[in-house]
Amino acid sequence: MKNNFSVGSKTLSALLVSASVWMSPAVLGMAAATAAAPVTGAVIGLPDFADLVDRVGPAVVNIRTTERLKLGSRGNADGQPGEEEMQEFLRRFFGGALPQPGNPGGKGTPRGRRQAPSDEPVQRGVGSGFILSADGYVMTNAHVVDGADEVFVTLTDKREFKAKVLGADARTDVAVLKIEGDKLPFLIMGDSDKIRVGEWVIAIGSPFNLENTVTAGIISAKQRDTGDYLALIQSDVAVNPGNSGGPLINMRGEVIGINSQIATLSGGYNGISFAVPIDEAIRVSEQLKKSGKVTRGRIGVQIGEVGKEVAESLGLKSAQGAEVSLVEPGGPADKAGIKAGDIILKFNGVPVNRSSDLPRLVGGTALASKATVTVWRKGQQLDLAVTVAELEADKTAKAGKGKGNKGEPEAVAKANALGLKVSDLTVEQKKDLGVDGGVVVDSAEGVAGRAGVLEGDVLLQLNNVEIKDAKQFNAAVAKLDAKKASVLLVRRGDVTQFVSVRPSAK
Repeated sequence: MKNNFSVGSKTLSALLVSASVWMSPAVLGMAAATAAAPVTGAVIGLPDFADLVDRVGPAVVNIRTTERLKLGSRGNADGQPGEEEMQEFLRRFFGGALPQPGNPGGKGTPRGRRQAPSDEPVQRGVGSGFILSADGYVMTNAHVVDGADEVFVTLTDKREFKAKVLGADARTDVAVLKIEGDKLPFLIMGDSDKIRVGEWVIAIGSPFNLENTVTAGIISAKQRDTGDYLALIQSDVAVNPGNSGGPLINMRGEVIGINSQIATLSGGYNGISFAVPIDEAIRVSEQLKKSGKVTRGRIGVQIGEVGKEVAESLGLKSAQGAEVSLVEPGGPADKAGIKAGDIILKFNGVPVNRSSDLPRLVGGTALASKATVTVWRKGQQLDLAVTVAELEADKTAKAGKGKGNKGEPEAVAKANALGLKVSDLTVEQKKDLGVDGGVVVDSAEGVAGRAGVLEGDVLLQLNNVEIKDAKQFNAAVAKLDAKKASVLLVRRGDVTQFVSVRPSAK
């Protein structure tokens, strides 16, 4: 990616962009000392990072990438980023070199100057990395080397090597490089499972191409779910563009993470940075070394979070697990008997506290192995055996045909207490949807409409009870307690999900 961008975004997902961290250890240390000090006012000294940096610094490298310009392949003819490239930049803020004279702000090719020929390599960005072993294996972020034609690794002693990219995994943002060298300085890997919130850490990297920059801070949170494939380590160490791929190091000199993302409104450091846990990064790197790719398991379901009201209505003790909204026809979950509307509580005995836990558990399971999936269905807990398949491109279940087929049923004339008018499904509709019962929504007003139910939705269950037809459904709605929330299992196209509603008082 070229170094000609500025950023501005106000959505949380767009705020998570790649970079590295900065934070004053003095300020943080004073706060920690104040919190920990007795009432007598005893003074607690701040850590000195100098010896630590002397020991680990030589194994942190600068990574420079180049690419051959191809007119029209990335960006526009004037050198400015295209829509797709800008979206990726907002997702992964990859740091580049400092602006050069005559090109203020790095805004692409100055007017009146010809763009470089398509066969001439140009620098596309600068990132960071660290040496894993004395024989030249290097770890960095996948987005640092993504799209690069050439990658160069520079050590602190100014030796430069042309690197070979052995493999990169976008899901975890981990890449492994190889340089031809021996007796190289390298870092010791730590245990990211044993980190503690509040412990001191440092980051070393090349923010804005300023090589071997050291910043310090503390671990702010563990297992921070940012919506990516794995939970990340949050710290307040200053990370900026160019720090991507550099190590997050504890006071013992061990790598506990790879600096990967920041939360930002401006593109610069805002006090929150994220690192890939080193335990997961090492597992990924071993596969990349062997085959250049990462193999993960899948069971063929689409999932969502379980809300508090839905959990209460279904009889769950707490809002936990992963709600199955779509089952891939013929996939592993389908063959195992998992159904849309099931709540997956455990995978191979390991609790699924949040929906994001499930793909991580499944992804780390050996292919073709048997796994036990514990689901909550109609007030009962069931154990189902599923055979794990290899993760591949997402498949979409065939959409069911909605209202408008032959034999369209007549709508119920009067809306019920949920504000719904519903009709029986035809035989053809049931066959298309693969269901035995249910009703189609002809109009949604009142509480159901406000809850998000739409015309054309298919209702399959009410409070864990299967809906057979419109008459039975309206009778059940009439008996609902207006003081309690109820839950509908709603199918819309390919997706099935629970919707919490509360009937209007009569």
